[in-house]
Amino acid sequence: MSVTTLSYAATGAFSSLLTDYLGQAEALQPFYHRFPTLAAFEEQIREKQAQYTPAARQRLTAELRRQYAALPAVHPAVQANLELLDKDTTFTITTGHQLNLLTGPLYFIYKIVTAVKLARQLKEQYPQYDFVPVYWMATEDHDFAEINHLNLFGKKYEWNAAETGGPVGRLPLAGLKDELLDHLPADVPALFREAYEQSYTLAEATRRLTHALFGGYGLVSLDADAPALKQALVPVLEQEIQAQASNRAVQAANTELEAAGYKPQVYSRPLNLFFLTDAGKRERLEYDAAQDCVQITVRNTGHCHTQAELLELARQHPEQFSPNVVLRPLYQELLLPNLCYIGGGAEVAYWFQLKGVFAQNNVPFPILLPRNSAQYVGKANVGKLRKLGLTSVDVFRPLAELKKQVGASLGQEEVSLQAQQQQMAAAFQQLSELAQRLDPTLVKTVAAEQQKVAGIVQGLEKRLSKAAEAKHETAYTQLTALKDKLMPNGHLQEREDNVLSILINNPGFINQLLDAFDPLALEFTVLEEE
Repeated sequence: MSVTTLSYAATGAFSSLLTDYLGQAEALQPFYHRFPTLAAFEEQIREKQAQYTPAARQRLTAELRRQYAALPAVHPAVQANLELLDKDTTFTITTGHQLNLLTGPLYFIYKIVTAVKLARQLKEQYPQYDFVPVYWMATEDHDFAEINHLNLFGKKYEWNAAETGGPVGRLPLAGLKDELLDHLPADVPALFREAYEQSYTLAEATRRLTHALFGGYGLVSLDADAPALKQALVPVLEQEIQAQASNRAVQAANTELEAAGYKPQVYSRPLNLFFLTDAGKRERLEYDAAQDCVQITVRNTGHCHTQAELLELARQHPEQFSPNVVLRPLYQELLLPNLCYIGGGAEVAYWFQLKGVFAQNNVPFPILLPRNSAQYVGKANVGKLRKLGLTSVDVFRPLAELKKQVGASLGQEEVSLQAQQQQMAAAFQQLSELAQRLDPTLVKTVAAEQQKVAGIVQGLEKRLSKAAEAKHETAYTQLTALKDKLMPNGHLQEREDNVLSILINNPGFINQLLDAFDPLALEFTVLEEE
């Protein structure tokens, strides 16, 4: 495997906020705590160790053991990490993602590999501590439409389950086998099917699959939709219901971000909580301003709770509350002895809105690390690119530019009638001056004729260019097909393709990623199969 790196900016596929963060732009420094370097983790460890209590660690490890007891067998590397988490010298490196079917887009895999690799690098740098990679399962998310499909070999596979509008992690898998699993290509590894066929809920299936793929690397998956864990959220629920402090903190950050020239990523609500109803729905909590006193309305339940009622419910049954995108990161950092959160560009962007929320709750703000991003080019496509005189890095350039480069290498004559247009413009300028002297009324006529002639020459240029291209039509067709393959729908490969598109023909792909990725190098990775 040949590995090349380039800057994220050079790909043209990432936001200015992300590239500015990687460049440590001064305007963004107020929105994060520590920039991701190996040296920065020393202070991050001290800060988290001082804040994270033995009670919090005991609650976490007890729940993790309960969750992993549901698996038929736990990989020794995961079991070892579960035991390490009992120690106050063990910390986590966390990434999170939705419960996409069969892992969804490639970047899900890249997130986890980044976490595994960083945990290894930190152990080398700080051998007196241990570091456990954690996958935070977004089991409470209720956007089923975002996770019910995957793209594989140009085909979309979709599961049309009877959606409940509740946490997707609780979804039963009835119908998934008939609708989707039985239609997958025959060479899909058995573990992908078995994870779902041997599970009852989507959360259970996702844990089985990530354990099958990453158990050997010690990855620990956490489902935070658990009553025991929600006890940690009680002080946050009380503050949110009584003071709505998180919204004020986010709004202040939004004002500063906009002043610095950046657009906030997520919308904060007056109350950043959902309520999990007895009917299995995940409903927003909203204020009803029409009432004489401030009340909180749980939509579609037919009941309006007073603040006092909701506070009592939060204290007695915190498991019925679910944090939204503003408070979920805080919930994560309350539960875990975490040092670093690994996410995509959009995730890093919304974490930048949250530093004030963490300060309100006296919780250390983690180091924010953009996940490794990559382009994988198989052996056949590497050969096709080289025949066209291109490299894998060239793929990020616009197709028109690539056609010119390929055309030049094939000896295609570049057609440009710009010089002729300039000559005719000069001639018409003389005609216009002559008309102005002899009969000024003819100046407009001269201008109109000039416009006609310019259009004729422009049309000739297009026809001549097409004639030149036709000589190398096969090469241009191959180029277009390659561009579409490596940048599907004009997007990065990692946003469209599923890992199976690579793993079926290259079972060692995950190990290759671990070798290739350097999380703290903060560069885009191009992998070429040799």
